[in-house]
Formats: sequence, C-alpha cells, structure tokens
Amino acid sequence: MQKNIYLLILLFSLVSCYTYQVKKPATPTIDSKQESKKGVALSNNTPATKNTTAGSPNLNSQPAPINIQEKLSPNKNVRIDVDGRTYKVIVDKWESDSLVAHPVHNPKKILKFHKNQINAERIAEKRFSQPIADIITVVAYASIGVGIWALLQ
Repeated sequence: MQKNIYLLILLFSLVSCYTYQVKKPATPTIDSKQESKKGVALSNNTPATKNTTAGSPNLNSQPAPINIQEKLSPNKNVRIDVDGRTYKVIVDKWESDSLVAHPVHNPKKILKFHKNQINAERIAEKRFSQPIADIITVVAYASIGVGIWALLQ
C-alpha cells in the first residue's frame, strides 16, 4: 500500500498544468449557405449587389505568411524546432535576423539561431492547460477521499 502512495506522490510531482501548444492561424470557413448566397449575388447584376460584394473581403485568399519575429518576442517561453532538433528556450532578443535565447533551465548558456533555421509552423508557446488542471484536481480530491476512507476503516 505504501509503495502505491509513494508512486502517486511521485507522479503528482512530475505532472505540470503547463503544456507547449502550437498556435494555429485563424482560417476563414465558408458554409455552403454562404457559398450559395455568394453565387446568387454574383448572378444578379444590380448595382446594390455589386457594392456589397465588392466591399466583402476575399475569403479564398491564402493565409498570411507567419512572421517569426512577432511570434518569438522577448521573454516568451517557447519550444522551437531548429534543423530537426527541438529546443525549449526563453527568448532573449533578436539581433537583426538571429534569435538569441537561452535554454529554460540553463540561463548561462546562450543559443543563437538564424530565422531561416527555425521551423515557423512548429513554434509552440508554453500555456496553462485547463483540462490537465481539472484532471489533477479531480484525482487529488479522489485520493484525499480514499485516504480518509482508509483511515476510517
């Protein structure tokens, strides 16, 4: 029984509510109703419909290119993929086209990466994960309940 308790304590000490998550760019979605309305609007050649369709943004355009320097601003805790290797770093600054950062648990070591080496699609920011926190809370309450039940028996 004590081995199980020690195992649970060890597992709880290793679990973190913070995870590295890749921020996905917002892509506009088009419903089939909107497409049919757009087709009807394009088939009508009245001046009123021309003005409304001319003012609408182009929904079929390609997403804007990812700006690495905006994503990797100073003092951010991120996980980046550089030439096939993954690094968990804290961004210090940008020196022209080079990122200056240090590993998360080693502030004395300085790492420099050129912006062309960094995979912009795999930049993950460290964020608080509410579902993991909820799971940890439920498990903690359940283990407290089991502990009280075991003491009363």
